[in-house]
Amino acid sequence: MNQVHPNHAHAVPNDAVPRAALWILVPAAAATLLGLLLLWPHDVEDTAIEGYGTEVDGHVLSVHETECEAADAELNEQLQATVCGDVVVRITEGDLADQEIVVDIPSGPGAPVVAAGDDVILIHTPDSVSGQQFHLIDHDRSSALWALVIAFALAVIAFGRWKGVRSLASLAVTFAIVLLFMVPAVLDGSSPMLVATVGAAAIMLVSLYLAHGWNRTTTVAVIGTLASLVLTVALAEAAVRLAKLNGVLDENTTNLALQYPIDMSGLLLAGILIGALGVIDDVTVSQAATVDEVAKANPRWGAPRLFKSGMRVGRDHLTSVVNTLVLAYAGASLPLLVLISAADRPLGQVLTSQTIATEIVRSVAGTLGLIAAVPITTWLAAHLARRNPEPAAEKPEKAKAPDAKQARPKPTETGDDTWDGDDSPYPPSHLN
Repeated sequence: MNQVHPNHAHAVPNDAVPRAALWILVPAAAATLLGLLLLWPHDVEDTAIEGYGTEVDGHVLSVHETECEAADAELNEQLQATVCGDVVVRITEGDLADQEIVVDIPSGPGAPVVAAGDDVILIHTPDSVSGQQFHLIDHDRSSALWALVIAFALAVIAFGRWKGVRSLASLAVTFAIVLLFMVPAVLDGSSPMLVATVGAAAIMLVSLYLAHGWNRTTTVAVIGTLASLVLTVALAEAAVRLAKLNGVLDENTTNLALQYPIDMSGLLLAGILIGALGVIDDVTVSQAATVDEVAKANPRWGAPRLFKSGMRVGRDHLTSVVNTLVLAYAGASLPLLVLISAADRPLGQVLTSQTIATEIVRSVAGTLGLIAAVPITTWLAAHLARRNPEPAAEKPEKAKAPDAKQARPKPTETGDDTWDGDDSPYPPSHLN
């Protein structure tokens, strides 16, 4: 009976979470939990600004259009009002429910166009100087949005089944952390950058394990994401300081800075971090899973070879994701780009303006963090792919006729004798 040579012992990848990873994971989770406890908002209600009215729901009963009066021609021209008249609305909620009111037809750019039967939103200002307490400001889209959300959830569950359910649960956790912790904590006066760091870590730890389970691959992705986020924070802060950006970009950020004592440059950094998180965790999960599958298919490969193979896939993935990240930022600022183009300003002035410079910093910082995520996660996955040596099954030698043609070797169906790149006479082309 033949002796099995040690070099021919196969190594089976183990999906258990490596102990070395826990030395990073446990302190990171403890620090995140401590950060949540220390930064949890308590006095947000005290910082709310009153006097801007209350939103109420209503139902349009009828619309009565009339010709605009000539005396108001100049005012109507400034407001870009082309239609004048009244709208009869029945209040559907609150203390004024079932009360019918009359409001002006909304006018101006972006004003909602309403018709009888529409559900609308009004703002109630009892102390209005003009004497008109109600103003129609928008359509009520809750029914349409709920229909879209239900269709989205059903599609995810139909395609992903149990994993789809878990991904929806992780999405719910993400929204809960953003709406219940991050936004109130910033309004409570905490550092936006610190809040975003703790919130991003909490989202990453909970959502990734909830969506992908407690295993080696997810743990590698979590550690890779954590390392990439730390690097992204450092790069974003350096870029914001170098470009001297203050985070006040438009009317919304100006009003926010005037009404609340918020560090706007820190809020800008927080936005960059949160925006990069969604793309970075996608890359880290993909890279960790890729290296894991390569290790299972080639159990005798060492860490250097797994890293090299994983990086080939990572480069292709990175090329498409970087384009996605830049397009996402460009799409969000498309109206601004159109406005700048219409102003016909010199290119140098456009690129150095704070608004465009902010978008450039967002793209560059997020892309650099994304680029770093690929080698970091691939290296971790390759070195943490622990293997348990198992002796190969002993096989008796077969006598061969001296003049018989040598048969082409074939892998077994069980996968125990998987060809290695060095062993196979016909290796895959991408391994040459």
